[in-house]
Amino acid sequence: MAKKLKDYYDFKYIDKLSKQLAEVGSTFDTLLFHRQIPKNYSELTFLKRQDTIANAIEAGLKGTYVENLDVFRLMWGEELKEETGMFKEGWWLWPLGRYVEKHALEDIQETISFARDFTKRHTGEYIVRPILINHTRHLMEAFLEWSQDENVHVRRLSSEGIRISLPWAVKTTAAINEPILYEQILSNLKDDNSRFVQKSVGNNINDLYKIDSQFADNIIENWKKSTSSKNTMWIIKHGRRNQ
Repeated sequence: MAKKLKDYYDFKYIDKLSKQLAEVGSTFDTLLFHRQIPKNYSELTFLKRQDTIANAIEAGLKGTYVENLDVFRLMWGEELKEETGMFKEGWWLWPLGRYVEKHALEDIQETISFARDFTKRHTGEYIVRPILINHTRHLMEAFLEWSQDENVHVRRLSSEGIRISLPWAVKTTAAINEPILYEQILSNLKDDNSRFVQKSVGNNINDLYKIDSQFADNIIENWKKSTSSKNTMWIIKHGRRNQ
């Protein structure tokens, strides 16, 4: 039987994470961190485990939100070598992202900056979800720039971060309240050579069809007027797979 995702975040993982945090955070309270882990931890769901570990991190760290972001930077390591490396190499960073997501609105500019670097090592779409909902235009203006970034993970985040039905996240239509920016971001990515990015854009369109099929059709028709690349056609097919 294949190992469940939640089971990677077991007691062994918690012990290792605690040691890593203690190594880079001089005031990190290891004892207080471990006290936050309940005896029934093994019975918790994936997201409950993420929340539990994130709360333990918060209890153990003594700095401000921005200071704690700097602690995370000291421990997260090199950038991912593969497009899908967030699940192969960077999976262990998920609870750190969960902590940042909980505090994202305390300093939105610092969170956005952190997300750009974090997504090169894990994935940043969950971190920015509260900002997407509460400061939509501000985030999407950053995403518009990121949609042309040289780093494939940053480009993917500009799409994945504005999805309506992002897995393991609160559903929100906030992005389509900025329709011009929304279309510009996806249009910048419609010819992307990375299948990793293409899938995200296609999934974005698929989500949009469930909410506003006319808007989705309009975007695709505008694309067809300007391009007929194989990459764009693959995205369109992926986006329309349930139509």
